[in-house]
Amino acid sequence: MNPEQGEDTQHRGIGARLWKRPRRWFLFGIPLGGLLTFVLGIGVAGGFVGGLKYTETDAFCTSCHEMKQPLAELQQSIHHSNAYGIQAGCADCHVPPTLFGGLMRHVRASTEVWGHLTGKLNTPEKYEALRAQLAQKIWAELKANDSAECRSCHNQAAMDLSKQDRIAAKRHSAEYMAKSGKTCIDCHKGVAHVLPEGV
Repeated sequence: MNPEQGEDTQHRGIGARLWKRPRRWFLFGIPLGGLLTFVLGIGVAGGFVGGLKYTETDAFCTSCHEMKQPLAELQQSIHHSNAYGIQAGCADCHVPPTLFGGLMRHVRASTEVWGHLTGKLNTPEKYEALRAQLAQKIWAELKANDSAECRSCHNQAAMDLSKQDRIAAKRHSAEYMAKSGKTCIDCHKGVAHVLPEGV
């Protein structure tokens, strides 16, 4: 017998064993294993999504002392106290409403933990010194995604332009937005936080 025939016989032996009908007790294990994997998958996925949702709560966002000042600013803004009783939380403005965008924002936020650990913003003076840089970063993110966070609450198509002043109505029109290439953040900086000096 030459070496090629020996290899062929050996492969047929493995193949035959793989395709051989399993014993009956083993057949019970296949659906049981599938069910167990399905249940564990739901548990892991649910825990992951639950964890993401928890990290989007205001309580979590403001658990670091650096975020007390932005929270105080938000609480003085129209996005926290208004005639309609509608409140925007941290995640409403800082986490994109899409799954992938939200995941990417969480990844970027995890890198911000280093700033907390090194005390980058641990005093009001340090926060003020970096306010413009932090604001520019958030504004650039909003500009890049066409203000998706804003649009998750503010629907341009549902706006009653007749109840807005002439300039606002013009700038909120679909024609103006398409022609100018502007998005919400181009005109609405400082709606939840104090604007940096010189902006």
